[in-house]
Amino acid sequence: MLSETQLTLKPDLAVDYLFDAHSKYEYEAHIEKAVQYIKNFLDNTSFYSGASVEELRSRKRSIAVNAKENITLDDALHEIKDVFLDHAISFHHPHYVAHLNCPVLLPALVGDLIASSVNTAIETWDQSTSATLIEQEIIRWICNKMNFPTQSDGVFTSGGTQSNFKALLMARDHYAFTHYGINLKENGWSDEVSKFRIFCSDKAHFSIKKNAALLGMGYDSVIPIDTDDKLKMKTDALVQAIEKEKQKGNIPIAIVATAGTTDFGSFDPLETISKIAKEYKIWFHVDGAYGGCYVLTDTHKTQLKGIEYADSITIDFHKTLFQPVCSSAFLVRDTKHFQYVSYYADYLNPLESRDEEFPNLIEKSIQTTRRFDALKLWFTLKVTGETTLGSFQEKVHHLALDVYHNIKDDIYFEVAHQPELSTLVFRFKIPGIEDDKILDTTNLYIKNTLFKSGKASVASTKLNGKTYLKFTLLNPRSTKEDLFEVIRMIKEQGLNYTTNN
Repeated sequence: MLSETQLTLKPDLAVDYLFDAHSKYEYEAHIEKAVQYIKNFLDNTSFYSGASVEELRSRKRSIAVNAKENITLDDALHEIKDVFLDHAISFHHPHYVAHLNCPVLLPALVGDLIASSVNTAIETWDQSTSATLIEQEIIRWICNKMNFPTQSDGVFTSGGTQSNFKALLMARDHYAFTHYGINLKENGWSDEVSKFRIFCSDKAHFSIKKNAALLGMGYDSVIPIDTDDKLKMKTDALVQAIEKEKQKGNIPIAIVATAGTTDFGSFDPLETISKIAKEYKIWFHVDGAYGGCYVLTDTHKTQLKGIEYADSITIDFHKTLFQPVCSSAFLVRDTKHFQYVSYYADYLNPLESRDEEFPNLIEKSIQTTRRFDALKLWFTLKVTGETTLGSFQEKVHHLALDVYHNIKDDIYFEVAHQPELSTLVFRFKIPGIEDDKILDTTNLYIKNTLFKSGKASVASTKLNGKTYLKFTLLNPRSTKEDLFEVIRMIKEQGLNYTTNN
């Protein structure tokens, strides 16, 4: 048996490795060294090194962790530069236009550093104290922006998929309890739930179907609704689908409208859909993960009209408010609906100790341990301000329009839509060739070739079974010239491919 002396850490090791009052100067030195490597990463001239999977796998020795061998911090930083920083995707690069990855703001990074260093756990008051108040303040701020009533509430989540999960869970459990007196949280499944149906546009996020399956209702419980030529949900088709499901003996429980679809940035007609949900007495959820933060702009107030009638809202600050991941929130119109996710554990938040003066945010979350993610947004709002954030969003929206007008009459491009947010979907088109298989192959070649070269990253998607390229613009520092250069590269690669094949 080890003696007390043998169990005690050597003082020098404790100072070297533990973050506490004894190591504050070592902490400062470590952070300064890491900052130098990050600054070098920012100097990368391409969005990506172009390294192949095989090349990166060849660094297996550096990637491997050997539990019996320690190296210095300097050596570890050198290795992480070689295996990661030299090859990490630079979302801040003006030629990165692929996915919903935004460049981040400096105040947000300060908040993130503080949150990580202090390592506050936000689930209960006795672990977080005033951090709880800061998260509640940010939630109140965004609820007010959505014109939600005073009894509204919310909680930070890991992202849009988790927020949409909570929305479907609440819609399911609320309908079961209100209409059938069934407490699914306590008693589990019932035959009625197998007939529950959820309606969303055929352009809605995949997490709606995924979450319906995770909740035990299955993919088939989600009824996709056709979209119009602007890629918005058709409200007449929605009503017809609801009536059709009722005739089949199924039970409509929720409508999910999208404020900014992932692929096209389109806004469903929220106000009309809210009236339909009210008429059928079913849950109205708005997935505003992409477009919800545009509530800060003057350009999108019309598209967001009606969001104030939602029963719940998903919103991602790490998509369009320039926050490091994760920074997302789930909002509810009435805080009482959090009863469907609450649980009281004797060791953590016992029911008999519940006190509104000392709130435990775990009552609103499906996570237990949770980071203090609200802090980085608090810093951003304090330092940057709403007006600046809104202007950044408007800038990228207008950049998308600039690209649209630049290529819409070009014989080498076919544009799928006029941007409503900051996304543009289009494809390279070879004059005189109508074979979609050839065009699909050509566009995938363009996308993959540009990525491998490290010169530009564009995304791809499908519309009516055809492959299209996609710009997702989130960088307010980008210029029209930056984006026109990517268009030039796309055309160059497309012409090269067709000439050689």
